[in-house]
Amino acid sequence: MHAEQRQVAGEGLHYLVIFPDDYDADARYPLVVMLHGFGANMQDLAGLAPSINRKGYVYVCPNAPVPFELAPGMTGYGWHPPRGQATEEHYAQAEAFLDAFFAETLAEFGAEDGRALLLGFSQGGGMTYRMGLQRPDKFAALVALSASLPDPEVLRPRLPSHRSQPVFVAHGLHDQMVSMDSARRTREFLDAEGYTLSYNEYSMGHEIPVEVLRDMVPWIEAILPPLVAETDRIF
Repeated sequence: MHAEQRQVAGEGLHYLVIFPDDYDADARYPLVVMLHGFGANMQDLAGLAPSINRKGYVYVCPNAPVPFELAPGMTGYGWHPPRGQATEEHYAQAEAFLDAFFAETLAEFGAEDGRALLLGFSQGGGMTYRMGLQRPDKFAALVALSASLPDPEVLRPRLPSHRSQPVFVAHGLHDQMVSMDSARRTREFLDAEGYTLSYNEYSMGHEIPVEVLRDMVPWIEAILPPLVAETDRIF
């Protein structure tokens, strides 16, 4: 039986669910939540699921709430306007949507006890920092890919007192969308706040190549073990 994908019209956000191969509805799978980047949609990160683990996790990919016309006849979605145009109100609206989405999906898949991981790419990675760092009770770990924290000083007073939540970071030395300097400033902020990061720089642009997967996947499985171990990697 192959993995099934299902689109769901949630209470606030539409989202894609990717079920593992040979899915057992009575089993309690860990949940991986994946937030796409600006201009993409809920399908964008779905291809990561088989690269992470085909059998051991349920994956949910929400569609960001704000449509943007990228070109005539071409619509993409974002969590907020691009950097430099976004206000604190835009971030607050995105947080409200995601808060409701987390409550809905973590309950739906029985992952309310911290058996979940939050992963985001680009703008979705910025929201992963912003949402996930405040919710270590919900997310066992965070993964931020080609991303930076939009405004660290806004987040500082919201951080929990215990800061043992693991964070995996991957950034490209040649990223033209999210600067290397902004990624390093995010690392410096989190280091200063007491977080221990798995921080990785790669000779890449704004992307998720196989080199990132080779480091990221074992890290995820060590921190949030899959229900079924993967034995036949595709990379």
